[in-house]
Amino acid sequence: MADNVTRTYHKSDRELIGQGIGNTIAGLFGGLPGAGATMRTVVNVKAGGLTPISGALHAVILLIIVLGADELASTIPKAVLAGILVKVGTDIIDWDYLKRLKTAPKAGVAMMMTVLLMTVFIDLIIAVATGMVMAAMVFMKRMTDLQMENTTTINLPTEEFPLHADEKTIMENANGEILLYHVEGPLSFGAAKGMVRRLAKFKEYKVLVLDLSGVPLVDFTASMAIHDMIHDTLAAEGRKAILVGMRPKVKAFLKTQGILKPLDEEYVHTERASALSHAARIIDANK
Repeated sequence: MADNVTRTYHKSDRELIGQGIGNTIAGLFGGLPGAGATMRTVVNVKAGGLTPISGALHAVILLIIVLGADELASTIPKAVLAGILVKVGTDIIDWDYLKRLKTAPKAGVAMMMTVLLMTVFIDLIIAVATGMVMAAMVFMKRMTDLQMENTTTINLPTEEFPLHADEKTIMENANGEILLYHVEGPLSFGAAKGMVRRLAKFKEYKVLVLDLSGVPLVDFTASMAIHDMIHDTLAAEGRKAILVGMRPKVKAFLKTQGILKPLDEEYVHTERASALSHAARIIDANK
């Protein structure tokens, strides 16, 4: 909120470490822990505060009031304080987002309303934690959908997935017996089951060419999915599996997890064209 108002970017680590040190020291003297307050920050900025000195001065003034100036503060009409709170509250509201509420993503609106209602009727900390969990789940779902959208499985040339002329020729001559499974982007646990399920839809193929040239990162669950794909392919009589295009980091991780053990070195290629040529030779040898 402060960044939006001041059009700057604060250092969260510095803020939270300083706050933690302050709370620790306060606890040694029986003081209650405190946290940054959006309302006071907005008032400070609106009043012209530009540096951390304004925040420190605010703390000093509160300390003076607590230690002896409470009688002066008590003469301030509560109606005035209420008016200030109302004005600050309206300044905190993200009016631009509310104006776009009708066109905003439904998941985002649902999260906002949930956090809002839980903050008002239950507890702020619980509301924030719930919002973070919901945001993480929505993000995971979107990433999983994106990963599956970037997965292409073909046994015949298609316009949706362009191939080089020689690769296209090999696929056409194979008559569907070569299954090219191309994956793009990082692979996480969310897409693991979908990868195996998509492969299970194809029955009539002899050689699986698993193209990982577009994969910069693989997590453990996704590596197990790759293991299952290779295992299921090799378990069928007469089928072979070829891996192609693994980046050094991905190859090292898969090797560490033992994923590459079922494959001889000749079944691991760096270029897709050579992998498809190898697959074509395997098919020709079995005819």
